[in-house]
Amino acid sequence: MTRCFHCGEAIPEGVAIFATVAGADEPVCCPGCKAAADWIAGLGLDGYYRMRSEPSLRPPESVDFSAWDRPALRRLHVREHARDRAEIVFLVEGLRCAACGWLIEQTLGRVPGVREVAVNAPARRVRLEFDPTTVSLAALMQRLAQVGYMPQPLDAGALDSARTREDRDALKRLIVAGLGAMQAMMYAVALYAGSFDGIEPATRDFFRWLGFLVATPVVLYSARPFFAGAWRALKARHVSMDTPVALAIALIYAASLVETFLHGSDIYFDSVSMFVFFLLGARYVEMRARHRTGDLVDALARLQPSTAERLTESGSESVGVHELECGDRVRVAAGAAIPADGVLVSGACSVDESLLTGESVPVRRNRGDAVIAGSIALEGPVEIRVERVGADTVLADIVRMVTRAATGKPALVCEADLRARRFVLRVLALTLVTALGWAYFDPSRAFAAALSVLVVSCPCAFALAVPTALTRAVAVLARRGVLVVDGDALDRIARADYFVFDKTGTLTRPEIAPAESLVHRGDAADALAIAAALEQGSSHPLAVALREAAGAARLPFVANRRNVEGAGVSGRVHGRNYRLGNAAFVTGGDARLDLVLADEDGIVAEFAVRERPRAGAARALAALRADGVGVGVLSGDRADRVDAIARELDTSVLGSGATAAAKVARLEALRSQGHFVAMVGDGVNDAPVLAAADVAIALTSGAAIAQAASGLVLAAERLDELARVRIVARRMHTVLSQNLNWALGYNLAAVPLAALGLVPPWLAAIGMSASSLVVVLNSLRIGATRAETRREQPAARLAGVPA
Repeated sequence: MTRCFHCGEAIPEGVAIFATVAGADEPVCCPGCKAAADWIAGLGLDGYYRMRSEPSLRPPESVDFSAWDRPALRRLHVREHARDRAEIVFLVEGLRCAACGWLIEQTLGRVPGVREVAVNAPARRVRLEFDPTTVSLAALMQRLAQVGYMPQPLDAGALDSARTREDRDALKRLIVAGLGAMQAMMYAVALYAGSFDGIEPATRDFFRWLGFLVATPVVLYSARPFFAGAWRALKARHVSMDTPVALAIALIYAASLVETFLHGSDIYFDSVSMFVFFLLGARYVEMRARHRTGDLVDALARLQPSTAERLTESGSESVGVHELECGDRVRVAAGAAIPADGVLVSGACSVDESLLTGESVPVRRNRGDAVIAGSIALEGPVEIRVERVGADTVLADIVRMVTRAATGKPALVCEADLRARRFVLRVLALTLVTALGWAYFDPSRAFAAALSVLVVSCPCAFALAVPTALTRAVAVLARRGVLVVDGDALDRIARADYFVFDKTGTLTRPEIAPAESLVHRGDAADALAIAAALEQGSSHPLAVALREAAGAARLPFVANRRNVEGAGVSGRVHGRNYRLGNAAFVTGGDARLDLVLADEDGIVAEFAVRERPRAGAARALAALRADGVGVGVLSGDRADRVDAIARELDTSVLGSGATAAAKVARLEALRSQGHFVAMVGDGVNDAPVLAAADVAIALTSGAAIAQAASGLVLAAERLDELARVRIVARRMHTVLSQNLNWALGYNLAAVPLAALGLVPPWLAAIGMSASSLVVVLNSLRIGATRAETRREQPAARLAGVPA
């Protein structure tokens, strides 16, 4: 039966359709597969067919992707960073292997207007940055479907479906291998007993054929992923972790079958079954560990409810979250999830933001305070005015940042992959040398010794050593409200020996001093309420301070609100135009105090701003100093204010009144002195200096541009978590060393014994699987033991980090 070159399905009788790939006419089953194959070949990407591990999906005959450009869906899934820059994360059906990821990256990456394509093949996710003024999202999805991949929005249903399919497939293969191994061992026991007590040739052959029957499903079904991976690597002209595994399975199975036919002395059906079972068991544990790491991100994606109760003039209505618009009012019942970012317009309530920030203690939100999608209203019902929906919410930002880290390829992982590939080549060479050596001295033992070397060596342990430790560390920190945006950031923060802090919004939190404020016209409470209303929904520290100062006062409605970065905000309140910000923005002249409110007739009020150290700042700096790390403050504020805070926190001043360029220059000076510098900042003016640091850390209260320039984000806004980050980062390095040393030590001890013929194939199978399991289980110890805290006792105690 002829099968389709593209999708692998049977070609119906009488169908004669061919696609030209790499200069050859290949049979395909339908016009859709022909179009896909021709498209791939036309782009010069026919190498995909050599690398893929499984056939592609048949392209859909006709799918309308125009819904992807509808405002409701775009608002829910597409983040508009700028007019010419948008970002989306979506699931892909049919994304089965690294070759698929490569094809998707190449296919979409060549479309004009596409800025970046990053594929996470195991999670079946694609992160896409594109220019919506150049190419539509519907056109990109159509291009993806043309090569056989169906895009799906990232939602809870799609996540559960993908996870369930992977888990079910791995479990079925493991069960088949386990049953086959048990049955093969039962028959092997009879053969082993017969070799000592004597057994009739016919009976012996009967048990051997029974062993063949139970081992065949194990080899052809359970071991299929190993053969697929090895074949893909072979077609791509390189070796992978699956190469020695597939070679060992094929040789053991084939040799046993030949020995059975020829009535030979040794068969290994029990060994090959056990080998596959133990190795699948190790990979299943690794998959579950990976799922545990992904559980947090998937849980975040599930936090946003699918419906909301929208308030109308005639009452209320239940609508989909994607139907909400900015300015809508929604009612949230006690214990329900908040559907969108917004502002609390009813009375105060407690909110649980633990899954978003890692902070287990509920936070108190007052009228006018910002609330975020996915958090739980512990009291209610409450009313919220919607400010941001869908892809613009803080929840969507967190999912995107963690996805960006997952789709990247940290330098540590790249280095481990390279070492593992080199090790595979050495294992294959050593296997050949062992076979030739025994063929010269004792040909009867050559095959068994070569198999033992091939099986006992464990490149999988090398391959798993780094990614399992890294992903575990990322998950541990995420549960504490620390988001790892760049996979290399953990390696860098462990090596950082100098921490530079911004002052305003980072080390300190501003507060309004009503007694020292000046009111030129009207009532002080009214002026404060207008200022707080202008800053509703903003996460800037001054905006938070204004709302706290306004307290429970009813805030007026603001129309035509407009933010001016680095200056202030304007809007229309009670029919009058107001401006709030610095004197240069508000009046174009001087003012006596820091924050000025004015309308068309001039200054209404001037608010005095005072600063207090952020909770945990003193402990964080003390813990870093106790850890032998240099600490300093670098700020654009006035020298007297910077000096006062530095004295209170017992730290040095690296600069005051500094512009962004001056901050970058100061960081470069520290680096030229041999320091490895970490920068902790908050705000738009911190973005350049964050980007210039060796490792950048931002607080989520900061502007999005500052967070985008950072490798780590403190979602809990607790500076004392920096001590925990360094503990986990150093623990990760310790575990990495243990994993690599274990893999190396195990192979140095086991491979020579196998080459000398002292390790039978079945024992080699157990050793190889056990080596991989040790690496995975050791990585799961990151963040799970008290020992690491005791070893880091000084820093942890000073930072107030509980053991």
